[in-house]
Amino acid sequence: MVTIPPQLDENIRSWHGREGCDWLAALPAAVAGLAARWGLTVGEPFGDDGAVSWVAPATTAGGSEAVLKVFLPDLENRHEPDALRHYRGRGAVRLLEDEPGALLLERLRPGTSLWQLRDDDEAARIVAGLLEQLWHAPADGHPFRTLAGDAMRWSTGIPEAWAGLSEPFERELADLGGALAAELAQSQGEQVVLHQDLHGGNVLRAERSPWLAIDPKPLVGEREFDLASLIRDTRERVDERLVRRRLDLLSELLGLDRERMRCWAIVHALAWGVEGDQADAAMIDCARWLARM
Repeated sequence: MVTIPPQLDENIRSWHGREGCDWLAALPAAVAGLAARWGLTVGEPFGDDGAVSWVAPATTAGGSEAVLKVFLPDLENRHEPDALRHYRGRGAVRLLEDEPGALLLERLRPGTSLWQLRDDDEAARIVAGLLEQLWHAPADGHPFRTLAGDAMRWSTGIPEAWAGLSEPFERELADLGGALAAELAQSQGEQVVLHQDLHGGNVLRAERSPWLAIDPKPLVGEREFDLASLIRDTRERVDERLVRRRLDLLSELLGLDRERMRCWAIVHALAWGVEGDQADAAMIDCARWLARM
C-alpha cells in the first residue's frame, strides 16, 4: 500500500489531467518495482513536501539511508538527474541511482529547509554561496535546454498566455515581459548550468555540508537569470521592499549585473506566473514591483 499525500494527488490531477491520473494509478506498482530493483525498504512519504513528486525515506540493502523520489517527467524536471550528475555533490544532494521518472538520493539530515532561517539577508548569502558551487560550464553534448531557447518561447508565450487568461493584469506588464525575454535571450554572458528554482524551500540542512540544494530544473544560460526564484521567494511573506533588498544584496554578493538580474526576474515571474488556467497573483505582484525598480 502506497500513501499518496493529498496535495500531490490534487496537483498531479490538476496539472497533468488524464496523464496525471494514470500516473497516480500506477504509482504503487512503480514504487514496488523500484524497491525490488534497487533493494530498498521504503517508508511513508514526507507528508505534503512533494507538491509534484512522491518522496519518501528509504533504506538500502546495505543499511544506508536514502530518499526515493518518483515523479511524472515533464519539460522542467526530466533532466534533474543529469543536473545532479553534473553537480557531483558540489553544493547539491548526491544522486545514487536513477531511472526515467525516479531518483534515489542521499538522505539529508536534519533536512529542514532554509525557510526556517529567520534572517532573510543570511538566507540570501547562503543561497549565493551554493550557486557559486553549482555554476559550472556544461559538458560537450549536454542534454539541457538553453535559456536562450526558453526565453524566445517566453517572448511570445507570456503575451499569449496573458490573452488566453482574459487579460488578468495590465497589458503593459505582459508586453514588457515578452520584449525583455527576446532582448535578454540574445545578449547573454558566460554560459553555465543553471538550477532555475533555487529558493529557500529547495535548500536543506545537511551533515556533509551545512546546506545543500535539491530539485534543479536545469537550463544552460547566464548566471544573472539564476537569482529569479530567490528574488521573489515568498517564504512567509514578501513585499516590494524585500524584493528590492534581495536584488541589491545578491548582485553585490555575486558581482553580477543588477539590471540583467532585475529583467530576468520579471521575465521568469511572468513566464511561470501565467502558466495553466489562472495567473499567480504573488508572481505577478513581484514582476510589477521589479518593473518599477
